[in-house]
Amino acid sequence: MASSRNVKNAVIAFLVPLPSIFFYLSFLNHYGSAIATGADPSFWSTLWAWCYHHPLLLANALFFLNVNVLFWVIGQIQSSHWMIDPYWTVIPVMLVHYYATHPLAKYDWWRSRIVIFLTWVWSIRLTHNYFRRERWQWGAREDWRFTEMSQQYGKQWWWISFFAVYVSQQMFLIGLSLPLYVVHSVNQPLSIWDLVAIVVCLCGIVIAYFADTQLYDFMSRNNKLKGLGKPLVPVLDNGLWYYCRHPNYLGEQLWWWGLVVFAWSLGYGWTLIGALVNTMCLAYVTKLVEDRMLKQESRAQAFRLYQRTTSVWIPWFKSSPSGVNSQKNKNA
Repeated sequence: MASSRNVKNAVIAFLVPLPSIFFYLSFLNHYGSAIATGADPSFWSTLWAWCYHHPLLLANALFFLNVNVLFWVIGQIQSSHWMIDPYWTVIPVMLVHYYATHPLAKYDWWRSRIVIFLTWVWSIRLTHNYFRRERWQWGAREDWRFTEMSQQYGKQWWWISFFAVYVSQQMFLIGLSLPLYVVHSVNQPLSIWDLVAIVVCLCGIVIAYFADTQLYDFMSRNNKLKGLGKPLVPVLDNGLWYYCRHPNYLGEQLWWWGLVVFAWSLGYGWTLIGALVNTMCLAYVTKLVEDRMLKQESRAQAFRLYQRTTSVWIPWFKSSPSGVNSQKNKNA
């Protein structure tokens, strides 16, 4: 049963982006004649001309129809909004190739190839982490935050989910990917700032990889201990997790801010709005995650100590928790 569901969800996941892909390929095949015969009032000529002149609006329209609407309908049928999670790692790759191949694109060839390569590396890393965490299953579960919201909103969740799960993701992903649009809209030679951007992006990918791998190993060890009936380790506080409580979030933020450096160096610093909003949102998610940890009785005490001694995002040395030293002195 689980195997057939896994195969079915995999097939759905591979088929679901095809409407946007086929539409875009059709546009590439027909826009030339639509532009050449600019006075043609036919529906298709008007549509292709609009797609040609408005690449950013077209990206938003395809996202709205193919992701927001279609993913939402599938989520209602399956009673699970799992699909947005794996596609969070795929959509930026689709967007960077869309921006690079749009007829109005103009860019430095080397910068474009570097950004496309980095986006692929980021996507492969994050996709691998997602499926490793889900034990290589397609749609085994949805994000725990969606489950909690569905319980919170009850019967109203069917329509609230459209905005909370999908429209919000459009704002985040399109906003975060604005630097990819800028890179393929400005043709300027490489500069030292491109090197800075590359270093920041790579640092983010590497930090996130090691942080997620250490977290996965920690959870795997605890699952083995649970199977043997032994006490679980309450908190991961070694490796990168020794220096901050959420190194995986730090790595992800460095990736997006690295893309901002690319756009900033081309004179489009305003594109930081996507990374800034995402950082603010992740700060809230950090609070949700930590509140969830504190609700687990077996972990609460150890995690409170971890909070008092360890930085949140920025790696730093351990601090002495208030009250711990005095307690040691009393015991001595």
